[in-house]
Amino acid sequence: MSYTAPVKDMLFTMSELAGLERVSALPGFEDATLETAQAVIEECAKLCGDVLAPLNAVGDTHPSTWRDGTVTSPPGFANALRQFSSGGWQGVKHPVEYGGQGLPQLIATPYFEMTNAANLAFALCPMLTDGAIEALLTAGSEEQKQRFVPKLVSGEWTGTMNLTEPQAGSDLALVRTRAEPQGDGTYRLFGTKIFITWGEHDMAKNIVHLVLARTPDAPEGVKGISLFIVPKFLVNDDGSLGERNDVQCVSIEHKLGIKGSATAVLQFGDHGGALGYLVGEESHGLEYMFIMMNAARFGVGTQGIALCDAAYQKAAAYAKERVQSRPVDGSAMQSVAIIRHPDVRRMLATMRALTEAARALAYVAAAHADIAHRHQDAATRAEHQAIYEFLVPVVKGWSTESALEVTSLGVQVHGGMGFIEETGAAQYYRDARILTIYEGTTAIQANDLVGRKTLHDHGAVAHALLAQIGLTLDELRAEQGKPFESMYKHLAQGQRSLQAVVQFVVANAMHNPNAVFIGSVLYLKLAGIVLGGWQMARSMLVASRKLSDDPSFYGAKIATAQFFAEYLLPQAVALDASITGADGSEAVLALADDQF
Repeated sequence: MSYTAPVKDMLFTMSELAGLERVSALPGFEDATLETAQAVIEECAKLCGDVLAPLNAVGDTHPSTWRDGTVTSPPGFANALRQFSSGGWQGVKHPVEYGGQGLPQLIATPYFEMTNAANLAFALCPMLTDGAIEALLTAGSEEQKQRFVPKLVSGEWTGTMNLTEPQAGSDLALVRTRAEPQGDGTYRLFGTKIFITWGEHDMAKNIVHLVLARTPDAPEGVKGISLFIVPKFLVNDDGSLGERNDVQCVSIEHKLGIKGSATAVLQFGDHGGALGYLVGEESHGLEYMFIMMNAARFGVGTQGIALCDAAYQKAAAYAKERVQSRPVDGSAMQSVAIIRHPDVRRMLATMRALTEAARALAYVAAAHADIAHRHQDAATRAEHQAIYEFLVPVVKGWSTESALEVTSLGVQVHGGMGFIEETGAAQYYRDARILTIYEGTTAIQANDLVGRKTLHDHGAVAHALLAQIGLTLDELRAEQGKPFESMYKHLAQGQRSLQAVVQFVVANAMHNPNAVFIGSVLYLKLAGIVLGGWQMARSMLVASRKLSDDPSFYGAKIATAQFFAEYLLPQAVALDASITGADGSEAVLALADDQF
């Protein structure tokens, strides 16, 4: 399968919307200039186009296999990981002192998007490794950091996140894996973990499992969970690998999509107990694991953007080649390429607009994360951290829901050929289906947006973002022309709708929680559409000032933003009505359980 990274659009979004210049002014990021970003992105684009993308269909048709506890990765994947690692890509955003490149998240995000667009199943492995690195850097002891992090950063070893168990699902209060102290600072773990992405494979020398478990005296519920390092192979004091630990892969799942990645069932402790090392303090495991989960949730949102772009590229190329039917406007007497037909153009424009809006929102969020980590002023760090945390569930939830729509449209553009596996359009659709589920379903993201991100501060961050939209509206009002008038009209309506829903959530969560949480996913989608529309408006304003520099590129920016305004932003009003309408929960609650 082919893939061409949208380097120009990525650089535009980073520099003009996310504010790369401000990020490169932060302490430690002085080298993260536009030139650096361009060099990183262009080099990664080569790896993705030449190495990863050709293996995407291979992983789908020749998925990972399990036999007698051993998992064999798809043909070519192990070599691809070696090339990926030798290029230093695992360490893009990790500290220099552990072998990384120390680049900001804003530069790491397009690199991550590209790898996932090229080969989502493969890219899941470095994504989980990133999460393990972040958790260890945050909560691990100095000895643990020195022993495990350099090998993870180099890509010699990979990492996993072990949360879910057969009886627990997303309810981690039900975790039952136990960790028994051995009196020497180590623990022996016993239990079963399911849905462990790349939990076993043959691509790296070792796998570092981060595992949630309970110590013997731990309280019930989430407060009694601790986090442990459980390596596949034990690590000797000199850094060499020792004997195999007591953790076995007893099976892998047969899935709808992302077939190239092994989704493992791991059994800990069938032969005396898997040796583990406590990370941080006992009973703080979920707190530490959330570091991985937040990183993974933002990453999954970026995966949604990646599949949107890959599906759009394939659909647009097909639409330019496929000749069928005469145009409805009579402009030709013979059959034309289907890209000339109005509804095909509508589908392609929807795919493009959703992709660009979601990309812009994610890159802007990444910049907030960088400022939150590196700014010298504590109040500024806190302000940007709050914005980033508010945006994470939106990036995760809205971008992945958009991926379902965009990849489905990709199949539709192909017509009957989209239903045929050989075209590749169906793989993007199947792969996208997991994105709204893993690392927290859309409802979990929406509940987070309501509870921790809106009610927690009585809507303060949401209102701050609404105020920023107001500043963009002032800029739009000063411009002349239909694109600006359309954007002003619909973004202003979207701003009012989002404001009304934020007020509704704050006012009703305590005395009518069902009404609020029935509409929580709709609130998340509304936030995505309005915040994404805001970024498209900003894109339009920048493009209008630079139009003469590159009429084709910037003209397309203006046209795509106008399409978003006129065809997608109007959804905000309907979502507002569904959420805030009188007795909004009555219809959902009217049916008894046995009537469903």
